[in-house]
Amino acid sequence: MRGVIAAGHPLTAGAGASMLRAGGNAVDAAVAAMLTSCVTEPLLTGLGAAGYLVVAPAGEAPVLLDFSAEAPGRDRTGDRAPLAPVTVHFGDAQQEFHAGPSSVAAYGLPAGAALAATYGRAPLEELVATAAKHAREGHRINRYQAYVTSLLLPLARSAGLTAFEEGELLVQPELAEALDRLGSEGAAPFYTGDIAGAVAGWITAHGGDLSRADLAAYRVAVREPLHVRHRGRDIHTNPPPAAGGALLAQMLEALPDNPSQQDLVRALATPKTHLNRLGSTTHISVLDADGTACSVTTTNGAGSGISIAGVHLNNMMGEEDLSPDGFFSHAPGDRLPSMMAPTVATRDGRAELVLGSAGSSRICGAILQVLVNVLDRGMPAQEAVDAPRMHLSGDHLHVEPGIRPESELPVTFFRAPNMFFGGCQVVEMTESGLLRGGADHRRDGAFAVV
Repeated sequence: MRGVIAAGHPLTAGAGASMLRAGGNAVDAAVAAMLTSCVTEPLLTGLGAAGYLVVAPAGEAPVLLDFSAEAPGRDRTGDRAPLAPVTVHFGDAQQEFHAGPSSVAAYGLPAGAALAATYGRAPLEELVATAAKHAREGHRINRYQAYVTSLLLPLARSAGLTAFEEGELLVQPELAEALDRLGSEGAAPFYTGDIAGAVAGWITAHGGDLSRADLAAYRVAVREPLHVRHRGRDIHTNPPPAAGGALLAQMLEALPDNPSQQDLVRALATPKTHLNRLGSTTHISVLDADGTACSVTTTNGAGSGISIAGVHLNNMMGEEDLSPDGFFSHAPGDRLPSMMAPTVATRDGRAELVLGSAGSSRICGAILQVLVNVLDRGMPAQEAVDAPRMHLSGDHLHVEPGIRPESELPVTFFRAPNMFFGGCQVVEMTESGLLRGGADHRRDGAFAVV
């Protein structure tokens, strides 16, 4: 076996698997998959998105690449265009997002992909090839992507998507060209070149803050992952200024050995912001046969509804939970907060478990429960992902079928497993060296062992 990958879409996983078959390492597979997710999961991520990547090279210290969104505004003059409210209906509930030119933050994905590629074996040009092919030739919309599109239909149309229903062919020629540019020229066109000029020129002309100065100043931050011990393993996850990894560490530290369901509820009650957002994120986990691990989570927020030169821009400045002190309260250049928590668990220096999740405020709880299922309860990866989950929102507990809450809190019982509880993609290497994957059916995930 060369490796295993789990991702949020079959074609995303397939792109990473192809890199593993070709002799690439876990980082090659993760970057190829991440770029393909920009094509196959266009409302969750994109070249105008942001994220975090943990790489744990075999026998070396793990590293965290922070390519999260940055607040713009270095050259702001004149009046700012108001944020455009977009109401999304979830059946029994509705939620307001904010889009438009003023919602766009400085993106990090092109810079993150280019730097991450230096930890792999293949040139960036090869890593974009599958993504560019799917963008140019098109791919069929699957069930989950059709559902996401139905929720965010006004933004999908505004961003120029042309296929919305399951089975329809989505062709994205401008994105294909942008991916080709990334492969041949690196990240420069997106930050100091003509693509940056086109993006910043349009945004500033329409009252947004993102300027050429903001893009030119963008840098990926290389950080030491946050570390916590659990059940004899070293858990490496996203450090501050992101919030997700620190929250996950607090949850793990609150758990006793062999935690009960009530212990999990107490851990989920660790102080945090409880916002039940859609969670427009996607996650990829990879582990290769040499023991190198890579975990990457990316997000476009809900998307701004603006696509320029193949770059579908984020709406991070319009995400209420990223601006707890009010919209536009961040200084230019500030990294925006995040619950994303790509995670690698090692034992005696050997990568054993690689995971992460989509799901906004539910990310840490989903990761926690899967970690407990594997490390404390001995479940294989897929069983650990499939197991029913809980989420504590304030003093209200949400549970999937199969859980009988040992709690006096008010409880909402879901009738079936639901995307509300995240999208956790997991890969593992057993003590015998067997590689296994666990893909989250809640968001039509897929895994491949090659």
